[in-house]
Amino acid sequence: MQIQEDTKVGGATLTKLLGTSAWYAPGAAVSTLIQAILCDQKKLIPCSVLLEGQYGLSDLSIGVPCIVGKKGIEQIVEIDLSQNEKDNLMESAKAVKATNDILNTLSL
Repeated sequence: MQIQEDTKVGGATLTKLLGTSAWYAPGAAVSTLIQAILCDQKKLIPCSVLLEGQYGLSDLSIGVPCIVGKKGIEQIVEIDLSQNEKDNLMESAKAVKATNDILNTLSL
């Protein structure tokens, strides 16, 4: 089908037309989220959400696996992580917090 072929090369098509494909991935992600909500798919999608103790983190929005359905994010899924994966997540959280701290000082 032509639609399937056009979808496969969507990023390349945008790059050719606009000089960048930076719009393709965010648009595709938003489309996936909207479909999961409208069709109540209960789909597992990585999302940036405010954590409240999950993965040992609180008061921080960071990307984790979530179940998305008609109510939006219906569940934050905590998967078992290896020690290396936990260390990497904590390093990412530390970087996000540092960036948030900088942004908070700018907004005062």
